[in-house]
Amino acid sequence: MSPLPHLRIGAVEIGSPFVQAALSGYSDWPMRLLARRHGASYTLCEVLLDQFVVAMKENRKRNKHFLHISDDEHPVAAQLMGAEPEQFAAGAVRLAAAGFDVVDINFGCPVKKVLGRCRGGFHLSQPEVALEIVRRTRESVPPHIPVTVKMRRGIDDTQESRDRFFEILDGAFAAGIAAVTVHGRTVEQRYIGPSRWSFLTEVKRHVGSRTILGSGDLFSAQACLDMLRETGIDGVTIARGAIGNPWIFQQARALAAGQPLPPPPSLHQQRDVILEHFRLAMELYGEQRASAEMRKFGIKYAALHPQHIPLREAFTKVRCLEDWKATLAQWYTEDLPGCHPDPAIHRVNGGCEEAA
Repeated sequence: MSPLPHLRIGAVEIGSPFVQAALSGYSDWPMRLLARRHGASYTLCEVLLDQFVVAMKENRKRNKHFLHISDDEHPVAAQLMGAEPEQFAAGAVRLAAAGFDVVDINFGCPVKKVLGRCRGGFHLSQPEVALEIVRRTRESVPPHIPVTVKMRRGIDDTQESRDRFFEILDGAFAAGIAAVTVHGRTVEQRYIGPSRWSFLTEVKRHVGSRTILGSGDLFSAQACLDMLRETGIDGVTIARGAIGNPWIFQQARALAAGQPLPPPPSLHQQRDVILEHFRLAMELYGEQRASAEMRKFGIKYAALHPQHIPLREAFTKVRCLEDWKATLAQWYTEDLPGCHPDPAIHRVNGGCEEAA
């Protein structure tokens, strides 16, 4: 068995190739920090709109969480999305100044309203604009901060779309991009059907020693290892599979070290992490907002519980810290074995890892 790649993005040492992807509405500071504590080597914050970043006032309490970074979560990247090259570059400057170690460009979001505003995956249809965004962003950010790109394999499966993908890929590396993450679905596919890992193999062969990360259908530790082994890419970015399951990173590391798959966390282990997640969320948002933010995470954590369907329903009803404590007391009192999440649950729920 060949050794796993040691991931490096430009001048930034990452190490383990198991990365937490940017997740719209999810990958805030608490989620990123818990992922790091459980074995993620590198995380990306939820995608930020360039116009919002440029206009944002840091002293506004409601928005300060977007740029919140703690000393113990480096290296961490900010993912940026927009339509205009000039505005994109200005947003990148702001993110670099905020202390992010890497700036990631979003050319992958398949959400309809995003495409309608000429953002995200729409740029795969216009290589000239996409590469102008890349060039301006690279030029605007200090040389020591790597710039990376997130792409899908094209708008659709036409030859024209394929040609545009490789035009952007090659042009981005020529402009100084340090790494590219490729999602194995097209923009048109959104989350329907399997991610085409064979395309990742082709991309990695095409670029040679340049750094390629992959994403798509990474809902278990074994899938993360399989993608690395089958495609030859340099790292994997775990998206929906990491929501409510930070243990996936340490499980993937164990498999990579030749160890058996660790058992899923027991109910008491799950309870302790959920409580810590809530504590971190309160630190960032305050109790009232944290209660609302945490409901969507509770629903995902429920997938590791043997009675996940009724527990998921219970999590939808919590409104405050006391509700959380009561729900945990009811469902996590006995330290029973947990279960590995069913990948089918993630596929049904969908979601957008690239885009806020």
